[in-house]
Amino acid sequence: MEVSRIRALRGPNLWSHHTAVEAIVACSEAECSIASLIGFEDRLRALFPELSVLQPTGHNDAIPIAHVFELTALGLQAQAGCPVTFSRTTQTLEPGIFQVVVEYTEESVGRLALELAEKLIAAALNNENFDLNAALDQLRELDEDIRLGPSTGAIVNAALARNIPYRRLTDGSLVVFGWGSRQRKIQAAEMDGTSAIAEAIAQDKELTKKLLHAAGVPVPMGRSVTSPDDAWEAALEVGLPVVIKPKDGNQGKGVTVNVTTREQLEAGYHAASEFRDDILVERFLPGNDFRLLVIGNKLIAAARRDPPQVVGDGKQSVRQLVEQVNKDPRRGSGHSTSLTKIRFDDIALASLAKQGFEADSIPPKGQRVVLRNNANLSTGGAATDVTDDVHPEVAARAIAAAQMVGLDICGVDLVCDSVLKPIEAQNGGIVEVNAAPGLRMHLSPSFGKGRAVGEAIIDAMFEDGDDGRIPIVAVTGTNGKTTTVRLIAHLMTASGLRTGMTNTDGVYVEGRQIDSGDCSGPRSARNVLSHPDVDAAVFETARGGVLREGLAYDRCQVAVITNIGSGDHLGLNYITTVEDLAVLKRVIVQNVADDGYAVLNAADPIVANMAANCPSPVIFFAADKQNAVMAAHRAQGKRTVYVDNGNLVAAEGKSRECIPMTEIPITRNGSIGFQVENVMASVAAAWAAGISWEHIREGLKTFANEADNAPGRFNVFNYRGATLIADYGHNPDAILALVKAVETMPANRRSVVISGAGDRRDQDIRQQTEILGNSFDDVVLYQDQCQRGRADGEVVALLREGLKSATKTTRIDEINGEFVAIDLAMDRLNEGDLCLILIDQVEEALAHIAQRVAKD
Repeated sequence: MEVSRIRALRGPNLWSHHTAVEAIVACSEAECSIASLIGFEDRLRALFPELSVLQPTGHNDAIPIAHVFELTALGLQAQAGCPVTFSRTTQTLEPGIFQVVVEYTEESVGRLALELAEKLIAAALNNENFDLNAALDQLRELDEDIRLGPSTGAIVNAALARNIPYRRLTDGSLVVFGWGSRQRKIQAAEMDGTSAIAEAIAQDKELTKKLLHAAGVPVPMGRSVTSPDDAWEAALEVGLPVVIKPKDGNQGKGVTVNVTTREQLEAGYHAASEFRDDILVERFLPGNDFRLLVIGNKLIAAARRDPPQVVGDGKQSVRQLVEQVNKDPRRGSGHSTSLTKIRFDDIALASLAKQGFEADSIPPKGQRVVLRNNANLSTGGAATDVTDDVHPEVAARAIAAAQMVGLDICGVDLVCDSVLKPIEAQNGGIVEVNAAPGLRMHLSPSFGKGRAVGEAIIDAMFEDGDDGRIPIVAVTGTNGKTTTVRLIAHLMTASGLRTGMTNTDGVYVEGRQIDSGDCSGPRSARNVLSHPDVDAAVFETARGGVLREGLAYDRCQVAVITNIGSGDHLGLNYITTVEDLAVLKRVIVQNVADDGYAVLNAADPIVANMAANCPSPVIFFAADKQNAVMAAHRAQGKRTVYVDNGNLVAAEGKSRECIPMTEIPITRNGSIGFQVENVMASVAAAWAAGISWEHIREGLKTFANEADNAPGRFNVFNYRGATLIADYGHNPDAILALVKAVETMPANRRSVVISGAGDRRDQDIRQQTEILGNSFDDVVLYQDQCQRGRADGEVVALLREGLKSATKTTRIDEINGEFVAIDLAMDRLNEGDLCLILIDQVEEALAHIAQRVAKD
């Protein structure tokens, strides 16, 4: 078995809605049925007993080892605790070659699972050992390292519950919710709206106390100190006992509480100095340690925090008791679990010494032994939810503290006997105000019920009904994609929306190009969705990007399929038939939002049939309103777009919107058939996206098919009284559409300049000139830079073969170089002639043509 070409499908894809890793697996003849591998399954199950059944009950199909590889990779992730369920193995047309797809929740974990599955199968094949526990531990550790922690994860889950999309911007906890101009960001439990000044104030504990004191919030008095001697003086000033801690610390690091002697203070000073140079001494407040969580202007949760401790049983030592407590599955070594393991370090030993114990001492039964003086969860402490007990005045003080500092999400640390009565009544005080507070104690407290903290944060970021989404229109098909994308974007811009667009020419935001080249893949789409100035997005969706990575979004508002026809790029990446291509293209249809629309070409049977795969309503378009699909759809009162008496008509029930073709310049009064189709698809998409008819009409009037607006899409020039047309058509369907268009234009003599892309099938290259040979007098064949693996002269030879049965062509030239061929054809033009130039280097060729036209 050989595994190759591993890809991460990061969005909805050909196989499913799940994120997944895809691999090409080559099996030997014997490996195409594991029944011929004597003892293999038994050895595999001995190594991996939890492996699922290899095929459904009642089936007796040959099981290729590729399928075993699939189930092993999925099973390893599942056993490691990853929530995955989907996998699939598909045989290609090549004997022994399979496509294996396995779901993942974290990409690197999915990739590692494939690697480990390959090793496990190799061990079973070779009758070798395999350490399953070590493999599962490796997967678990990697998953824990990279998956979102409980705090950020709770916020993400709350967003998903409200249909708000999200994307991680880093391997850490920086997450963006929503798209474009409606996006918001968080970093752990900190919103993008939190100011750097507020965060800086919260980090300066002395300044925080001054502000809170000024606002009438009770706080313990204290000051900064510069040395142990200065610390002792400060302690005497405020009165013993005291707390000594770093001035801008967090998570209880370097904090020593209830200091009553100079020796304890000096030890605490040195402990704090390990974390920060600025040290703070303040009055120690006796009582319980509470954490109050304020989000916006509301108290959302409250918890009592208890320091890490064990209770003696009269038999076990302190060390053994700690080990027993740490076996709790809720306790882990980081922040990914609801509780943290109790650390047995120098601080713990010092705390024991104060109580008269050592690590191996056996405390009496019922004796409480504290391992640390601070109660942070990060040091192994526990939390008890007390949200329902908080007195209104306590809540008001916590909210005032958060607002005084300026924090949107704030952890307020309160020390007092109880939250059941006002702070002042019990000589308590707020000791700290924390930015980006940990949420674990409120989500999964040790005792009591968890609180909907993630939901509260999302509610503070997004108003009711706001899902953070902008309209996305996805466009795919064989031909017409780029023009349709450009026209839809133009219509949206006419409505006042700041529109982002991707296509084969580049990435555009508000009409400004921000990237160039073929940008019809998911990476470019994600860049647009990340742009803060985008109110709507229109994406050309090429087959390559969907195969390589899936879609850039979970679902779109509108999906447009222009056509499938006889297809293009067949034979590449195991897409060998028109039916295969249709299954791939309909991925965008399958991922339309429930309240969205699919815009489908009713005149293309394969496209029309995609309606059955769409979860949302469909708008059909076709020039012929009597088309059977159109007629049935109209009869049901559903949306259709068609041509009637020289008008473009959009109908729904009894409602009609009519736009004369004379007001749509791109169609040349309706004479250019493929442009009429592009306009129908674009109008249907704009209609589906909620663009007003006033703006649609205005946008159609102002969209001209010029080289600077739609480069390479039927750009017309006048040259010496002749008509010159430049187009990027490069497959038989496009050539046929172009021929129909130019035949409506008068000409004395017709010539065409053409090359072919080497990655097409031989018959596709030949078919282009078979079509052209019956309509053009002169044909100039040129070899360009786009040979794509073909031998020198091979593409031109195939094009010439296509002209063998030409009924009109009388002259054929073979030229090396695109611009040389263009010059030759232009030099021959006389007044009244027509020349169609099928360009390859779009921008360069158009610039070359424009330069010659300008000189004439």
